[in-house]
Amino acid sequence: MTSSNMKKLIFILIIQVCLMPALLYAQPKWAGKAAKSVFTLKTFKQDGSLLASGNGFFIGNEGEAVSNFSPFVGASRAVIIDASGKEMKVECITGANDLYDVARFRVSGKVSGLPVATTTTTGSTAWVLPYSANKSARSQQGTIEKIDKAGDYDYYTLAMQMPENTVGCPLLNENGEAIGIMQLSVGDSNKSYAIAVQFALGLKITGLSFNEQVYKSTSVKKDLPNELEQAIVALYVSGPQMTKESYREMIDDFIRKFPTAADGYTYRAQEEVNDNLFDDADRDMQQAVKMASKKDEAHFSFAKLIFQKEIFKNDRTYSGWTLDKAIAEADEAYRINPLSSYLELKGRILFAQKKYAEAYDVYQRLTTSDLNASEMFFNASRCKEMLGDHTAQLALLDSTINRTSRPFTRETAAYLFIRAQAYEGQEKYRQAISDYNEYEQVMRSSLNGQFYYIRSQAEVKARLFQQALNDLSKAIELEPRNTLFLAEKASLEVRVNLSDAAIETAQKLIVIDSQLSDGYLFLGIAQCQKGQKTEGLRNLQKAKELGNPQADKLITKYQ
Repeated sequence: MTSSNMKKLIFILIIQVCLMPALLYAQPKWAGKAAKSVFTLKTFKQDGSLLASGNGFFIGNEGEAVSNFSPFVGASRAVIIDASGKEMKVECITGANDLYDVARFRVSGKVSGLPVATTTTTGSTAWVLPYSANKSARSQQGTIEKIDKAGDYDYYTLAMQMPENTVGCPLLNENGEAIGIMQLSVGDSNKSYAIAVQFALGLKITGLSFNEQVYKSTSVKKDLPNELEQAIVALYVSGPQMTKESYREMIDDFIRKFPTAADGYTYRAQEEVNDNLFDDADRDMQQAVKMASKKDEAHFSFAKLIFQKEIFKNDRTYSGWTLDKAIAEADEAYRINPLSSYLELKGRILFAQKKYAEAYDVYQRLTTSDLNASEMFFNASRCKEMLGDHTAQLALLDSTINRTSRPFTRETAAYLFIRAQAYEGQEKYRQAISDYNEYEQVMRSSLNGQFYYIRSQAEVKARLFQQALNDLSKAIELEPRNTLFLAEKASLEVRVNLSDAAIETAQKLIVIDSQLSDGYLFLGIAQCQKGQKTEGLRNLQKAKELGNPQADKLITKYQ
C-alpha cells in the first residue's frame, strides 16, 4: 500500500470513530412526537400525602393510558404529569393486573396517544422511551431476544440494560408503535422485560371484578363495565365495601352511562330512603318510570321500594307512599308485563295489610305459575293460619312438602319444622314428632338444645316419656347450664318415679342457681317419694320460701 493510500485509510477510520457516538445515539425520527405521550404518574394517600410515583403513556386520544399498577396500591387518588408539565386527574381505572403489574386507566382531557402495534418478532429492534419533563429524553435501542407467552399475550425479553425508572415506559418498534410496557428487571442486569400493550388492552372490568383483591387494593375509582347486566352486578356487590360517598358517586356514574335503565334511579332512591330523603327518592322513582325502556321493571321497583319503606320505616310517614300505592305500582307492572314475580309482590303487600283472604287468592293462583310451587303453597298456608283455618293450613303444608325436592336442604327442611308445630297445635303429636325426626336428620350438625327441648315437649304429650328424657338429656349436654332444661328433666323424672335420677338432676339445678325454687321443689318431691320425708319437707319448705306456688300444697300432701 502506498503512503498516499495509507494516509487516506487512516483519515477515514478517524472520521468513523469521531462519528460513532452520533451514530450510536441517533434518535428515531418519531422520538420527539412520541415523547409527548409519556408521563409520570403520582398517587396519593387518603390524607393527601404522596404515596408513590411511576411512569406510563397514552394509547388513545380520549385520555386512555397504561402504566404499572403498583403505585395505585393503597392510593385514594392519582394524577399524571405529561411531558409539557401539565397535570391531569386520573378519572378511573379501566383494568388492572397485579401479577404483571399493569394498569389501564383514563384521564380527563384530550391527549396525544401512541399507536399500538398488534405483533412483533424475535430479533427485531426496539426502543425504550423514558419520561422527560422537557421532552429531551433519549430513547435507548435494543433487540427483542425472546418472546414468551403471558396467557394469550406476548412477554418480551430484551438484550438491553435499563434503569428502574423506566418501569411503565413504552417499548416501541421501528415505526414508533407501542409494542410493550416495561417491567421491573430482576436477575441478569443486561436483560430487560416488557409485557405486550395488547395485554393491557385485554384487561376488562366485570361486575364481579369489584370483589377481586387487585381492585380492592386501591381506592382510586374503578370504571363501570360497559355491559348493562355487568354494571348492575357491580352496583349490587360494591355497596357493602365502599364509603357512602363513593357508592353514591358510582350510582351517579351508572345513571349517566345507562340513563334508560331503571336500576340506577332505584339504587339511588334506596340510598335516599335510607337517609329519610323521601322527596328525593320519589323524584328518582318517577324519573325511573319516565326514562326506563322497560316500564314494567320501573313500576315493580317502585312498588318494592314503597313496600320496604312502609315495613321497615313505618314510623316515618310520607304522603303518597302507602301500601295501597305499592299495590297500584305492582298492578301497573303486571298490566304491562304479567310476570308472576309482580303478582307475588302484590301477595306480600296484601299479607302485610292483613288482607289474608285476598293474599291467599293471589298465592293460590301462583301455585301453578313458574315460581317455586312449594314456596307459594307455604305462603298460602300462612294466610289460612292467620284466618284460623288450621285444617286448610295443614293441607297446604302437606302440598308444600310434597312439592319439595328430595333430599331436603337446610332451607326446605324449615317446612318440616313448621308443619310439626302446626301438628302440635292440632294435638297430632306423633305426626309432629315424625316431622321433627326428619328435620333432625337434615339439620343435625347445627341443632342446639332448644330443638331437643321442643321435641321433648311433643313427646311428653304423646306419652313417649323415655324419648322425652333422652331429648332433655341431649339438650342439657348441649347447654349444661340451662336451668329450664334441667327443671323439665327433673319434673319428668319425678312424674315417672325415677326418684334417684330426679334427685341428681335437682341437685345440679341448685348448684347452678341456688335461688331458683324449682331445684328445691323437685328435690323435695323425689326425696318424699323415696321415703326421705324429713329432708324432702325441708326442701319443699325452702321452695316455698323462694316463692314457688306449688310448694304449699305438696307440703300438706306429704305431711
